[in-house]
Amino acid sequence: MPIIYRYITVEILRTFAVVLAVVVGIYLTVDFFEKIDDFLNVGLSFSRAAIFFLHKLPFIIAQVMPVGILISVIMSLGLMNKRNELTALKSSGMSPIYLLKPLIGLGLVSGLLLFCLSEAIVPMTVGKANEVWLQEVRKKTVTRTREKNIWLKGNRRINHIAVYHPEGRALFGLTVYEFDDSFRIIRRLDAKKALFENNRWLLKDVMLQRWTTDENFEVSWHDQMEQTLDFSPDDLSYTVKRSEEMGYLELREYIKKVETEGYDAAIYRVDLHAKAAFPVVCLVVCLIGSGLALKRGFKEHLSAAVICGIATAFLYWVLHSFSLSLGYAQMLPPLAAAWLANFVFLCAAVINLLHID
Repeated sequence: MPIIYRYITVEILRTFAVVLAVVVGIYLTVDFFEKIDDFLNVGLSFSRAAIFFLHKLPFIIAQVMPVGILISVIMSLGLMNKRNELTALKSSGMSPIYLLKPLIGLGLVSGLLLFCLSEAIVPMTVGKANEVWLQEVRKKTVTRTREKNIWLKGNRRINHIAVYHPEGRALFGLTVYEFDDSFRIIRRLDAKKALFENNRWLLKDVMLQRWTTDENFEVSWHDQMEQTLDFSPDDLSYTVKRSEEMGYLELREYIKKVETEGYDAAIYRVDLHAKAAFPVVCLVVCLIGSGLALKRGFKEHLSAAVICGIATAFLYWVLHSFSLSLGYAQMLPPLAAAWLANFVFLCAAVINLLHID
């Protein structure tokens, strides 16, 4: 590795360590003061709270890592530009584009590390943190499941759900058995799909069976109907394993099982593609940060470049969240929904680099 590349890489990594520590510290401090009252109200010790936040730490690092890289690149290259180090390199015949090689390498390596962190560590630690929060703080009975079949007991009812999508608040393959006081079945309801709207469940493609006697029953079909059930999406969230608690390979296998049984897995496909797309943002922010730091207008105003970088990160999160929402609503294909923000900001970064001085 050339000396200049090693110098730039070390400067960025040194700044990144400081920025990451500060950002993670602020995140943990805000989260701590927001949740500490809940721990104290149920009488949990400080050690249990510390375990909860320790398990959340990998997830926090994975979320703020791209922002930390962006700020580090801007500050490191910006300081080099302010100290006229970049001017000296230009005078020796070195093009600013030449400096992008270590940044591209840094973006690829950090993206790979972020993917490994999100795949191997975050799912496990997030699941542990959720168990502490739900069981010990919220006093909920948590039954985690990796399978699709969910059974819930209600008021003289037994409910079976083939597949539940937490993000879309949708059920697929719902069956409700209703019994009398003697535990004889008097009603069975089968719905292909159910959506939670206006605090009620809206059932679609419904077959309703009512037993008039032990041997006779009536059958009716409905395109859609409203129904009050014994559970809400919040109740189901305690039993269903979320996408962030599954790694890429595990989520892919889960999607195969769902689709093999004939159910729609579009929402989970969005999450699957998002797991692959999100680490690439490390490369995107390296290019964006270098373009901002190398601008002549920001040479004497490094703080303005940092503010622009933070604003860019905020806009990325807005677009990324919006495109994922469109994917969940099936208004965009899952692949497009997950990669849209990366594509837009990568194009913006390349255009900006083509116009640097």
